[in-house]
Amino acid sequence: MRVIGLISGTSVDGIDAAFIEISGTPLSLQLNFLAGETYLYPEILRQKILAVCAGEPLSIAELADLDDAIAAQFAQAAIEIQQGFPPAELIGSHGQTVFHRPPTLSSSSPGSSALQNLGYSLQLGRGDLIASLAGISTVSNFRAADIAAGGHGAPLVPAIDTVLLRHPTRDRCIQNIGGIGNVAYLPATASIDAPTSTTRGWDTGPGNVLIDLAVQQFSKGQQQYDVDGAWAAQGKPCQALVAEWLKQDFFQMPPPKSTGRELFGVDYLQQCLQNAAAYSLSQADILATLTELTAASIADSYHRFLPRLPDEVMLCGGGSHNPYLKRRLQANLESVAIRTTDQLNLNASYKEAIAFAVLAYWRTQGIPGNLPEVTGARQAVPLGDIHVAFAPLRHYH
Repeated sequence: MRVIGLISGTSVDGIDAAFIEISGTPLSLQLNFLAGETYLYPEILRQKILAVCAGEPLSIAELADLDDAIAAQFAQAAIEIQQGFPPAELIGSHGQTVFHRPPTLSSSSPGSSALQNLGYSLQLGRGDLIASLAGISTVSNFRAADIAAGGHGAPLVPAIDTVLLRHPTRDRCIQNIGGIGNVAYLPATASIDAPTSTTRGWDTGPGNVLIDLAVQQFSKGQQQYDVDGAWAAQGKPCQALVAEWLKQDFFQMPPPKSTGRELFGVDYLQQCLQNAAAYSLSQADILATLTELTAASIADSYHRFLPRLPDEVMLCGGGSHNPYLKRRLQANLESVAIRTTDQLNLNASYKEAIAFAVLAYWRTQGIPGNLPEVTGARQAVPLGDIHVAFAPLRHYH
């Protein structure tokens, strides 16, 4: 089956599209990567999305317009990515997250047992419109079923990593560094019957989001991110600040856990900048310190929540292209080999999009797509809503 995977992450820098061919059986997959591309949002649309992520209120009519505008961009990405290839048979669209609230525990009365309040996660870019515009059946809204089962709805990619990337003799961490960082811990298959052989996964904290926000502020919008980590590399990280930031509740909380811009966003950055003022840091020093927070929070979570450190960490996402961040992660995990999923023949830039293509394929086969031990759900469930395509919708505005 030829499947397109689409996602725009917490960085809101554009739509990552991956076109893959899937063969084999549902749980013994062979993937042929046909094409990958990032399609930038029109700047006006991007700024609107960022404003909504930052809490700007919308009327229902405005929300509908934004949902449709994002869906149209996703459909266009799907149409363009398959040019020059036999047509796709399915789209898996994660959409654009604009709000994510993890589930919480509360007590209905003193002394009563804790009751779980369901989480909530909203991805815009509705799948029915994508299917209509692209003329290709589309699976979307992947997080809802896991949340309904009591899970966080994230991270969902560890289920794919378990099938594709587990090694016979090496314990691996697959570390995505997008706007937010998330990890899948894959024990060696040789230890499959051992008590510690379970796949684990969680959001590790900020990936690129705080660094990007700081670069945009320092450059007055002239630069969107720290290219190759070059700006941060000119500074020196303030380890005292990093140690203080790591005391924040999210980093102490055991998995399952998930997060987003609701925590690590503009307000969080401004608090970081206030903290940094006491140390008289330069802009380069601040960027180095924010980069250190990303690296140190990843390493700290491994030490806290894994049964043992992995033999190797395979990076993916935008942060995998930041040499300075990779060096700082290596410094925080001295004994662990740091590589990228490119070295496993799985494109590091488009791995998340590839994963949602596979999740869409699994949904059509009735295969559960979540791992309860990762998301905290009560059971494994198929993920996503299926929207069957008819003739492509024409003349849409």
